Amino acid sequence: MQKLVGYRTFILSAIVLTGLILFLLLVNGVRPDQYDIERFQLSNETIRSVKTIEDPVKTEEERERAADEVTSVYEFSEEIADNRAAIVTSVFDYVIEIKEDASLKNKPVEEQVVALKENLHILESEGEGIRFTDDALKSLLALNPTTLKSIRESLTTSIRDIMSKPIRLEDVANSKNEIEKRIRANMSIPGTILPTAVLIGRYSIIENELLNTDLTQARVEQARSSIEPTRILQGQVIVQEGQIVDREVYRQLELVGMLTNQSSLKPIVGLILFIVLCMWLVYMQMSKWDADNEERQRAFVVVMIIFIFSVGGMKLISLVSNNFDVTIAFLFPTALAPMLVRSLINERFAVLMAFLTAAIAGVVFQEGYSVVFQMDIALYILFGGMAGLYVIQGAEKRSHLLQTSMIVAVVNVIFTAFYLLMTQSEYGASEYLFYGVAAITSGLLSGALTIGLLPFFETAFGLLSAMKLIELSNPNHPLLKKILTETPGTYHHSVMVANLADAACESIGADGLLARVGCYYHDIGKTKRPGFFIENQMSHTNPHDSLPPETSRDIILSHGTDGAKLLQKHKMPKEIIDIAEQHHGTSLLKYFYFKAKEDGKPAKEEEYRYAGPKPQKKETAVISIADSVEAAVRSMKHPTSEKIQEIVVSIIKDKLHDGQFDECDLSLKELKTIERVLCETLNGIFHSRIEYPQ
Repeated sequence: MQKLVGYRTFILSAIVLTGLILFLLLVNGVRPDQYDIERFQLSNETIRSVKTIEDPVKTEEERERAADEVTSVYEFSEEIADNRAAIVTSVFDYVIEIKEDASLKNKPVEEQVVALKENLHILESEGEGIRFTDDALKSLLALNPTTLKSIRESLTTSIRDIMSKPIRLEDVANSKNEIEKRIRANMSIPGTILPTAVLIGRYSIIENELLNTDLTQARVEQARSSIEPTRILQGQVIVQEGQIVDREVYRQLELVGMLTNQSSLKPIVGLILFIVLCMWLVYMQMSKWDADNEERQRAFVVVMIIFIFSVGGMKLISLVSNNFDVTIAFLFPTALAPMLVRSLINERFAVLMAFLTAAIAGVVFQEGYSVVFQMDIALYILFGGMAGLYVIQGAEKRSHLLQTSMIVAVVNVIFTAFYLLMTQSEYGASEYLFYGVAAITSGLLSGALTIGLLPFFETAFGLLSAMKLIELSNPNHPLLKKILTETPGTYHHSVMVANLADAACESIGADGLLARVGCYYHDIGKTKRPGFFIENQMSHTNPHDSLPPETSRDIILSHGTDGAKLLQKHKMPKEIIDIAEQHHGTSLLKYFYFKAKEDGKPAKEEEYRYAGPKPQKKETAVISIADSVEAAVRSMKHPTSEKIQEIVVSIIKDKLHDGQFDECDLSLKELKTIERVLCETLNGIFHSRIEYPQ
């Protein structure tokens, strides 16, 4: 638990540190340009908007203009003309009723006027009201009913005629004047009641085409909503160089946040979230990796150094990019980070690295007025990185990296051609030449830098890449030459064990190349006392025949630790040293143990066991099986398939029951697979041969 907490603390601390470094590298690139400008001064440069944003002031002005242009909706009402004519008819009907009322016929005219006023009172209180004088009422009462009826019909006809046409509020005065002219021109109306008739006529004329407020407001709202918001577009010129910064220009600069007295935390928060997302992906990938904590820590440090190195390279290119008229980001080695991680760690981390470097490139290389992401560069780096990643899978020599870089260059050229053909800009021959050369240079740099940086990471962090293993398997390596010349039997044995272990490891998904190379060096400790090991005894004399079991025991048991020390002295990779030290685990040296027992000497079993430790990895466990199996089968005079299978099964069971696989994660299913593959391989080596005649 303590180790687990330590590992998590280390990883979290490393993630925070890496995130902080990334933030410092990227923060200046996400901050929008800001200017120290005062009102009514000349602009020193042409300023363009860094983002698209709605201009609420301009939007409201356009909507108000559209609302003002809406024509009001009026509705004509024929009922109003009928109602006004009915009022006129009622006035004259009231006068006729008073005159025909028997109770008032013989009364003084003053009493008739009072009675008539009571009937006409309602007309005085409604609307604009009409107020008749006593003289006007007397003049009406002085006329006979026939004349009153004639005047009534004449007035209502004129009123209906005028009110049959639409009359708006602003037209009422003209219509009133028109009815007055008609009344005065009507000769059938006695002069005594002419003023009263004019009063009634003007009162009767009102507006009959009324404003429909609801419908008009609906049209106004529709007109306002039809106006799209006015926006200041990203890249739009706000002020030209040498132009005066008036109130409107200053307002727009303030709106888009380009004044120095304005500060926004949104880009900073966005960048932090982006970095957190990247680091979370790395952490999840690390947590899903089936490896011990020490290997995870080492891998994480390597991945983060490569990541930061790549981002630093991008940043350097972006800092000088403004000095060129072309996009020099195309020079960035697209496949460098994925190829390095693939060679040093594994493919899954390399895929993640390809995506992360592409994403970071989109932020670092943003230019113009795109303050978020440069998609073309991000895709360029992603395609190049993935191409390098897939092609490098078969690369086992450093020379293969150059071939891989050529393929990456081809992919870069194809993507660059796509980019140039799809863009709307016009390019000259020199620009096409530059982008072509940049794409090829990017691919070649990916391979060259990978070759140059691999030894640094391998040495500094003790990493063992496939290319390093290929170099170690070269027969011209000094230690392999030492084994071949000093212990030729051991060398042959190591090659045979390598073939067996390689095939077995590949069958269970372990690292066959590591097992093969580890086998070449696993018995290098025998070079210290080569004659004491049977495969190197060219004569039939065995020095152990004349030595006590304890001495023979010490010589045989020490070859593992001697080999580990010799490999450490030559600064060999830790994985190779572990194989030399662990390939016998803590197994019992049975021959000399039982020999000591037969001699009657006190012999403790633990004294005749190898120092170990037990195999920690699958590859080492497979080598321990292959080592024992090869020696056992080689000692058989006439090996057959049945005998080979019997000895293989016996050795695996013996090691399993002895607990030699307790510290590695070999399953029983994998042991069965190893058993099958070893038998198949040994049968191929020791198959029956035709006996040629003399």
